[in-house]
Amino acid sequence: MSDREDPTRRGAPAGGYTPGPITRWSTPVTRWIITNVVAPPCVFLLFSLLNRTRVYGRRRLLHARNTLILANHQSMMDSFPIAYFLFYPEKAFRPHLAPWNAAATENFFKSPLLAWIFHQFKCIPVRQGRRDPKALLRSARVLREGTMMLFPEGTRSRDGRVGRGRPGAGMVILQTGPAVIPVTIDGMDRILPIGTRLPRIGQRLSIYIGRPIAYRDLAAQGHSREIAQRIVDRVMDRISFQRRVLSRLHRTG
Repeated sequence: MSDREDPTRRGAPAGGYTPGPITRWSTPVTRWIITNVVAPPCVFLLFSLLNRTRVYGRRRLLHARNTLILANHQSMMDSFPIAYFLFYPEKAFRPHLAPWNAAATENFFKSPLLAWIFHQFKCIPVRQGRRDPKALLRSARVLREGTMMLFPEGTRSRDGRVGRGRPGAGMVILQTGPAVIPVTIDGMDRILPIGTRLPRIGQRLSIYIGRPIAYRDLAAQGHSREIAQRIVDRVMDRISFQRRVLSRLHRTG
């Protein structure tokens, strides 16, 4: 892994988690084993066998660097079905497809063991509920060379509805100019509702991949926080529309 891919070598990342030299040296091997050998059977057991998952529009997905996946947020586990149903097994042979993720420091980096585990899953610690410019800069840096997944709402939906996104994702877009793919996930609020620790079984999960979002007209107006918010609003409108499409598909079987 290069310095560009692992900015922790050039300074402590946001959230205060700094991998030690042994972790940095071993990460390329441990990350590949954990994400491509250990995790896939668990993910597909839970979401394909114990629950039913269907993906719509996978052919619309880009397998290129500087691709940003923006999705609605329903549970603490949303990133797992999205990452594996969209990019596996291709990411085992093309590591840049394994998406980076923003993860709340308070939840995912609160102990050394959790910090090590989520470091393997390419999580970037973010201070929850506050502006974190270091996390934004690091996100932009790694996105240019790979793929990233963000949840613009910043918090989980309590009723499954799509909420308004925050401008942070828009600031990353303005910095890197990525291909922006809107993804709608529906059903994770039933598999792992807020307040529960163990996933439920026998539920239906749907993932809808939309066409890339056009935002160059907005980016041409400047790189302000207001423009970033307008870009995110456009993305969230598409995600909401895709959720209505999923509802129609469910009604028609």
